Amino acid sequence: MTDNRNTILAVILSGLVLIGWQYFYNIPQMEKQRAAQVAQQSQTTTTTQPNQSGGSATPQANSPAPSANAPANVQAGSAAPVSRETAIAAGPRVKIDTPRLSGSISLKGARIDDLSLVQFHETVDPNSPPIVLYSPSGTQEPYYAEFGWVAASGSSVKMPDQNTLWQQETPGNLTPNHPITLKFENGDGLTFRRTIAVDDRYLFTIKDDVSNVGNAPVTLYPFALISRHGTPQVSGYYILHEGLIGYLGDQGLQEYTYKKIDEAKNVSFKVTNGWLGITDKYWASALLPDTRAQLQARYSSNLVGNVRTYQTDYLQDAQTIAIGGTGSAHTRLFAGAKEADVVGYWFGGHDGYNGKLDLNHFDLLIDWGWFYFITKPMFWALDSFFHLFGNFGISILLVTVLVKLAFFPLANKSYASMAKMKSVQPQLAALKERYPDDKVKQQQEMMEIYKKEKINPIAGCLPVALQIPVFFSLYKVLFVTIEMRHAPFYGWIHDLSAPDPTNLFNLFGLLHFDPTQLPVFGHYLALGVWPIIMGITMWFQFKLNPTPPDPTQQMIFGWMPLIFTFMLAGFPAGLVIYWAWNNLLSVLQQSLIMHRNGVKVELFDNLKATFVSKKAESKT
Repeated sequence: MTDNRNTILAVILSGLVLIGWQYFYNIPQMEKQRAAQVAQQSQTTTTTQPNQSGGSATPQANSPAPSANAPANVQAGSAAPVSRETAIAAGPRVKIDTPRLSGSISLKGARIDDLSLVQFHETVDPNSPPIVLYSPSGTQEPYYAEFGWVAASGSSVKMPDQNTLWQQETPGNLTPNHPITLKFENGDGLTFRRTIAVDDRYLFTIKDDVSNVGNAPVTLYPFALISRHGTPQVSGYYILHEGLIGYLGDQGLQEYTYKKIDEAKNVSFKVTNGWLGITDKYWASALLPDTRAQLQARYSSNLVGNVRTYQTDYLQDAQTIAIGGTGSAHTRLFAGAKEADVVGYWFGGHDGYNGKLDLNHFDLLIDWGWFYFITKPMFWALDSFFHLFGNFGISILLVTVLVKLAFFPLANKSYASMAKMKSVQPQLAALKERYPDDKVKQQQEMMEIYKKEKINPIAGCLPVALQIPVFFSLYKVLFVTIEMRHAPFYGWIHDLSAPDPTNLFNLFGLLHFDPTQLPVFGHYLALGVWPIIMGITMWFQFKLNPTPPDPTQQMIFGWMPLIFTFMLAGFPAGLVIYWAWNNLLSVLQQSLIMHRNGVKVELFDNLKATFVSKKAESKT
């Protein structure tokens, strides 16, 4: 009965992992390649690029809510896309210069539309180009933030829009120690001033002031938007959200993938204490209005020509500016890397924005998942060890030891029970000889032996079961946290979040071709050194136990290490290192417990028997 239970458990676990690997890795990889092919084909054709008009954000006459086509009302341009360099050089700009950001603000439209993350690069090569976050309108992939005021429907007040040329009142670059002020006069008595400050991380603070020296009061609505043109290529993994995101007051976390918002077209929220934006795997852009402000927030998707535009925006309550009076609006913009300490992930998180600005669950900008109560502590432990030892690979090894220690009492009982089961194997074999044709009697006598020896027949399942939540939480941490991106280990592992770059099928680099690019079965040929080490340690772990008497069980347990080796080969190297190290610790722990319980450690005998039997079979 115990053997059958273990066999069933092994088959179920193997099936779950195989299905998970196919769903989370293989299928997304195929979709990713298909999307890349479509994108490559589309680049050969001329597409119409939209020109986003934030100034068209006109509310309904009787409501402060945005109208159906604003501020997502885009105008199709006729020119083909130009390079970022050409677009940036086309007009006057204010340079942005901080320790983590470089770029510029366009004086035409006063948009923040040129941002690069100088501390992060496209590849592990530190000389590779920095990550580009924002790009101006008219380029291949426009992405920007815009702020300002809109007048009520039917108003004839001249408002600044995307074509308005602002003046820079304060000379110099925008730096953490030097805010800049922009000015625009509409010629009818309204003067608009925008003061922009930036910190030494990724936070912009924007203050908009309007003074009225005209001949009539005006009613204006503060707005802010983030606009992205073109559907970006996403990782395509179910466990990671990429797209429109926000925590919108009492309505909680609202996540819309690009596909989902394409179907919904337009989703509105009336909230207080909210934030919203667009997130990628490692980077994000989010609007952070005053937590007390009442917002008409919205996600939207529009098709202009052949190009999809995605937008998150909000409109605040109207302000009536009397003659001789002023109006003021404040907001903030996060534009950068989703670093856990910066965003704030753990009780406010080391002076992170979530706690410092008293935001509403801004830590959820990082997709910690449903099991955040495991993934957050897992990351905290990894990050803490990293700050001590300077290597995330070492952190993984140490956290694995801590997990082993935490579950040691339970695992100790499990392995002790398994050791006792081995000690009663002769008695169980005698039962089969005594009652060869009476299965019911065999089971009754077997349970009596288990009861007498205080053996839990399913105890052997626990060590395997305990690994599953830890495995998936570590996988989540490795996959979603930017701290793991391009984090090296030792030797050939330069990125723990990527698969082992070596490959058995090209003799570990001696043959100059990539087996994983072969059609149909290339995905199954990503077999590096660490997956092989992991497979060997799993094989040792299985060989620590006696060979099952049933041939079917022998076949399943014999093939399982090989199946897992190929299955985990495409997973992040850090995860494979964890699994190999965990297997080794399990072998040592189980061997020690078996020895303490007076049970012979049969690892080397079983290994020897395997090779001897193979040799005997070859001779026959």
